[in-house]
Amino acid sequence: MALSACAMLHRSSISGPVRLMTTATQSIAAKLSSSGLLRSQALIGGKWVDAYDGKTIKVHNPATGEVITDVPCMGGRETNDAISSAYDAFSSWSKLTAAERSKYLRKWYDLIMAHKEELGQLMTLEQGKPLKEAIGEVSYGAGFIEFSAEEGKRIYGDIIPSPLADRRLFVLKQPVGVVGAITPWNFPLAMITRKVGPALACGCTVVIKPSELTPLTALAAAELSIQAGIPPGVVNVVMGNAPAIGDALLASPQVRKITFTGSTKVGKKLMEGAAATVKKVSLELGGNAPCIIFDDADLEVALKGALATKFRNTGQTCVCANRILVQEGIYDKFANAFAKAVQNMKVGDGFTEGVEQGPLINEAAVQKVESFVEEATSKGAKVLVGGKRHSLGMTFYEPTVVTGVNSEMLLAKEEVFGPVAPLLKFKTDEEAIQMANDTNAGLAAYIFSTNIKRAWRVTEALEYGIVGVNEGLVSTEVAPFGGVKQSGLGREGSKYGMDEYLEMKYVCLGSMS
Repeated sequence: MALSACAMLHRSSISGPVRLMTTATQSIAAKLSSSGLLRSQALIGGKWVDAYDGKTIKVHNPATGEVITDVPCMGGRETNDAISSAYDAFSSWSKLTAAERSKYLRKWYDLIMAHKEELGQLMTLEQGKPLKEAIGEVSYGAGFIEFSAEEGKRIYGDIIPSPLADRRLFVLKQPVGVVGAITPWNFPLAMITRKVGPALACGCTVVIKPSELTPLTALAAAELSIQAGIPPGVVNVVMGNAPAIGDALLASPQVRKITFTGSTKVGKKLMEGAAATVKKVSLELGGNAPCIIFDDADLEVALKGALATKFRNTGQTCVCANRILVQEGIYDKFANAFAKAVQNMKVGDGFTEGVEQGPLINEAAVQKVESFVEEATSKGAKVLVGGKRHSLGMTFYEPTVVTGVNSEMLLAKEEVFGPVAPLLKFKTDEEAIQMANDTNAGLAAYIFSTNIKRAWRVTEALEYGIVGVNEGLVSTEVAPFGGVKQSGLGREGSKYGMDEYLEMKYVCLGSMS
């Protein structure tokens, strides 16, 4: 007998036996529930609803395997209703002035910041990242709402000098319409706010599909949007059967834009599906970020930057340094110092004080990391630190440094999405550039050098949408985030990200003489 999509989701999310919540977890969940932020239903048209067939999926704490709660496992019917709700709300929301929409967004921002501790706890509970890092994400994610609230008031049109005396030419910018926003599990809040913030500010309405692994943060954010007074239907959240939800968003002519953060494989499918109704598409896809350490780098700055960009969120970010390219003159010195720093990283449950590395999201993620490390060592690479599952069990993996890696190994060719730092050696600037660009990805890259001429020359030669020079943490709401090649289309954040949710209308006004 074939399993339903929801049953398969339920099965794939479990690694080992289902565990009931411990007293500590129950206490955290109870506090979140009493605050009204632990929601376990979807939001359609301003109402909290279950799946129409009553099916659910369990949300687990990856650090313990405990079941936090059940959420609806929805499909096409619920998604179509959410689309209809967003479509109906668009007519009134888009007609509000930018200043009026700004006030709603500002109130939403204020509420998110007022509840950043609870949202951080919820995020750590369902995603596993250390609490300090989770609270940091809340502030980072809220920043997109705040920025959009202000930038929405600065969406300007244009007046074009006419070649004919009796005509006047204008350019208007108007909201694209209903937006389908599909978001990943690694940043459960920020990946939503950097799409929904600008969309709402421009006058669009949204249907959000968060990851089935981390839907609770999205639902809490949606609850706060209601408390902020954002009208019913402007923000909708559905979750569950990803292919069915995605198909409904793609098929509907009422959805005029798809914005997605996730794998390149899924992004290509969405791009293909969007062609049938010629939707606008923004895609932030996978990366294979090089981190280039030149001989003249400040070693302390390079170590700090490489550690930050590699091990943030346990290596589970699309802009993580996937390959650390080190010039031969500093290779051994850097490798030893880097391995020592990695060895001292504290691994554990995100609620434990001082923890820097949490668990991987699920068993499949651990198995992928294991296979990449095993493949590299079988071809001659050497593990300096880590290289195996952590003694804590579950989905914890030791922070790992691997030397002797070459460009033919999976660690260099594909995104590991885990706490593994492969070190590759290079001789010349030209070789470093060639190695860095030898990939289909082009999201982020990093350079460490005290030579400004070299840094600028290499920056211009790198085929990436984002380059950090002597800095490992580059993301901010005020700068454009996005990649080139197969890392995606469009930009998020900054004034440039606003344009992704706007259509341009040219108006020719005649008979003016």
